[in-house]
This record gives sequence, C-alpha cells and structure tokens, in this order.
Amino acid sequence: MAQRRALVVRGGWEGHQPVKATELFIPFLESSDYAVRVEGSTEIYADAAEMADIDLVVQCVTMSQITAEQLAGLSAAVVAGTGFTGWHGGIADSFRASSDYLHLVGGQFATHPGKEPCERHGGPEDNFLPHTVNITELGRTHPITAGIEDFDLVTEQYWVLHDDLIDVLATTTHPTQAWHPWHRPVTSPAIWTRLWGAGRIVVTTPGHSLDVLEHASVRTVIERGMLWATRTASAS
Repeated sequence: MAQRRALVVRGGWEGHQPVKATELFIPFLESSDYAVRVEGSTEIYADAAEMADIDLVVQCVTMSQITAEQLAGLSAAVVAGTGFTGWHGGIADSFRASSDYLHLVGGQFATHPGKEPCERHGGPEDNFLPHTVNITELGRTHPITAGIEDFDLVTEQYWVLHDDLIDVLATTTHPTQAWHPWHRPVTSPAIWTRLWGAGRIVVTTPGHSLDVLEHASVRTVIERGMLWATRTASAS
C-alpha cells in the first residue's frame, strides 16, 4: 500500500498559534504512515499537479485571504477525493471574504459570546465560557466520535452559521443571558462532516488554544477526523 500524503497548511492570525497547534498533530500523522508536507501559505492550493498527489489537507489558517485560483484548486482537489479537515478558526473562520469557501466548508464562525460585561478585563479570557459539547445520535455511532461521551470545556464556544448539507456529530448550546440580545437558547454544530464530490470534510470547532487541543476528547476527534477524511479507495 502506497504511503498516504498529508499537506499541512498553516498561517493567518497568530492568536491561534498555527505552528505550535499543527506541530501537535504532525507526529500522529507520521506514526500513522503519512508523508507530511508543511506549507506556510495557501499558494500550493493553486498548483493542480501538487494537489492531485495529496490525500489529506489539514488547514490551520484563521481569517487571512485566499485568491480565487487558490480556492478553485482546493475545491477541485476535494471534489476529486482529497480530504479536508481542521479545527476552530483554522477552518471555520478562514477567508471571511470568500462565500465560495463558506460553501465548501458548510459552516462559518459568527461569534463566541463572552462573559457578563462587568467580568471582562480586556483579555482573551473574556470569551472563555464553561460549556458542554453534546454528541448527537449520529455521532454516537460515527467512526470519528463513537465511544466519546459528552464533554465539558472552558474556552471559546463557537456560534456557527451553517447549512443543511452537513452531518452533525456534536453540538453546543448557547444559553440566554440578561446581557444578550437573543431570546432563546441557540444550538450550534460543534463537530461536523460534509461530503463534497468524492471528498470528505471534517470540522471540529473546539481548539482555540493548545490546552484545548490536548484535551483527550478534542484530540481524539481531530485525529480520528484526519483518518476518516483521508482519500478513500473509491476516490483514488
């Protein structure tokens, strides 16, 4: 069996520590018999010949920008069977100006509600809230999340805008608070998959900081998601 090829693309906003965050998972890929290539920009997406040889793209690029040619190359690769995965803002808050990217991924970060205003001090912790990630019925049998129980985190809780073509493996619910303008609890997808052409996409929204990525359940989901998203035999 030929060695699988993984492309790690990292960059964008430094607050999500794209280098350190991706370095957490490169040893897992290598021990799982992937040949790993690392790129510091999305320029490679526009190279059709290079992308044709990639079985899995792991992206960690928060915000930033992508050209039409780069996005077209990424989309074409996924349609042809390349897997695409990532976590938190590195995949769900990438390339805000690109509606075509949103269409590819199926969900987009909208906000992460913060603490009560009187408890905020101007740091990132203002947005760290205790919340639960709830595994869905589908998630209880899916290879990515099977055997994982609901788990609690204290970190950013993503509110995601999404469409109906995603398969939701886990959710998180934003409560109503006196200082919020919404009037009822809102449930957002926290982990989802998406079939796009012959390709598989996996998005895991927890992952703001290294400690969250090292949480046992979060790390397991991300690692299993990499394996599941990788080009399947039928897409070769």
